[in-house]
Amino acid sequence: MSTPASIPASTVPGTPADSPAPGSAVSVTPVVVRLKLSLLRNGLRQSGGRRAAYVTSVVVVLLVAALQLLGLIALRGSPHALSVTAPLVLVLALGWAVMPLFFPGGDETLDPTRLVMLPLRPRPLVRALLAASLIGIGPLFTLCLLVGSVISVAHGTAAYATAVVAVAVALLVCVALARAVAAANIRLLSSRKGRDLAVLSGLVIAVGAQLVNFGAQRIGSAGGLTELDPVADVLRWVPPASAIGAVDSVSEGSYAAGAVQLALGVAALAGLLALWSRHLTRLMTSPDGSTLRAAEPARERGPSGLARLLPSGRTGTVMERSLRYVWRDPKTKSAWVTSLAIGLIVPVFNALQGTGSVYFACFAAGMLGIQMYNQFGQDTSAFWMVAMTISSPRDACVELRGRALALLVITLPYATLVTVLTTALLGDWGRLPEVLGLSLALLGAMLATGAWSSARFPYSIPQEGYKNVAPGQAGLAWISIFGGMVSAALLSAPVIALTIWVNVASDGDRWSWLLLPLGAGYGALVALLGLRMAAPRTARRLPEILAAVSKG
Repeated sequence: MSTPASIPASTVPGTPADSPAPGSAVSVTPVVVRLKLSLLRNGLRQSGGRRAAYVTSVVVVLLVAALQLLGLIALRGSPHALSVTAPLVLVLALGWAVMPLFFPGGDETLDPTRLVMLPLRPRPLVRALLAASLIGIGPLFTLCLLVGSVISVAHGTAAYATAVVAVAVALLVCVALARAVAAANIRLLSSRKGRDLAVLSGLVIAVGAQLVNFGAQRIGSAGGLTELDPVADVLRWVPPASAIGAVDSVSEGSYAAGAVQLALGVAALAGLLALWSRHLTRLMTSPDGSTLRAAEPARERGPSGLARLLPSGRTGTVMERSLRYVWRDPKTKSAWVTSLAIGLIVPVFNALQGTGSVYFACFAAGMLGIQMYNQFGQDTSAFWMVAMTISSPRDACVELRGRALALLVITLPYATLVTVLTTALLGDWGRLPEVLGLSLALLGAMLATGAWSSARFPYSIPQEGYKNVAPGQAGLAWISIFGGMVSAALLSAPVIALTIWVNVASDGDRWSWLLLPLGAGYGALVALLGLRMAAPRTARRLPEILAAVSKG
């Protein structure tokens, strides 16, 4: 068969020109690298907004990297330079390890299951994907920090020669670590439950920021970078920080120690590549859920677990549905995890630093009380099924009451635990009743205003992406949350005023214990009144609520 003139013979599969010469092998690496560049280029072509966001992110990352580079170079000559660079490189490696778990969709080439139908062997594929992984903002940022780290500790020609190898080894270890983690968890990350791991990002970022802040304050008050010297003595032997430690050892004339530290980095790289290759082999040869026999239908079972403890009727059904949203819906779970983390971090870390107050414990009840706002927006378009069951203000009241009780199932023990923990850390047990009473009063006020705000200012929560408000509804969200919080503070004013009077009065300590039952009773009364007042508005505005929450 003759080849058409418009198609060169060398491009037709099966022709002699298409076959490699004897003894030669076609490298996969250039193909995968071009694939990565094509994915990046085609993604930027989708919209001008995406191009602008990418360019802005590149500029910001480069600016931060440049500032970090200058800061690290400024450490040159300092006896504590390694005390800064060794933990920094370890933190970088940790970031590379966890980022695939939090953002599995950030890089299309992270998913090797897209290549399982191609006739590729694991080892050439590992080399190709490793080269492709070096393209992007993350590797460039890491490279800048690594270069600054080795410059800060390198002294002499031998040290600079070692630094070139050390930077390459450390960078490859970080990239290989990310790839190995992604390959080991790709089945989980590509599932619905696996994607829920991304909700932990808010918790990790919040906790990590507070830990960094706490550590920086302790270092500043305890003698500066000298406190990090014992830590650096250990981390300089842990890959990939051992590569930076090798440069420092060579600078000091310890060539044997430098060789061992550099060898540890190379060994870690080899081990990660072997682990990555093993997981790739398993992914390309083992069956997945699409090739396994369907599971047998599950037998019908009665209520189990928490459902057995909930009240019967519509109230229990609403509570169970709300709690299932908290456990299963990614957006709802993300909001709860973030509120739980911040509600604990703020009072506890301030107490550990010695700058906190026992009243910071009210932050826990306040953060979880926010979850009462926009109750119907959490249902998104599925709210129409709930709306079909509401035909009167009484039905609306039962619906709102069930949602409020579901929130209290988590909030009451959590707020109590945070209050007791904060009080114990500060040793101010005398104020425990009044602080707990104030927290309960604030929680009741937020339940009341949250129920009313959910009916008056509903808005949609998009299910895809990281946005929590649908386009065009940001104003509603601000009014709903911040307006409701101000109203809750005003509703809590009587208990706040009573708490102030008890602390000012000379014999107030005798009556401070009364603030616990008074605050709890006041919070319960305000919550019940708020639910009853919000019920008629909810039943009357069902069509408007359904239209608002279905926009996303």
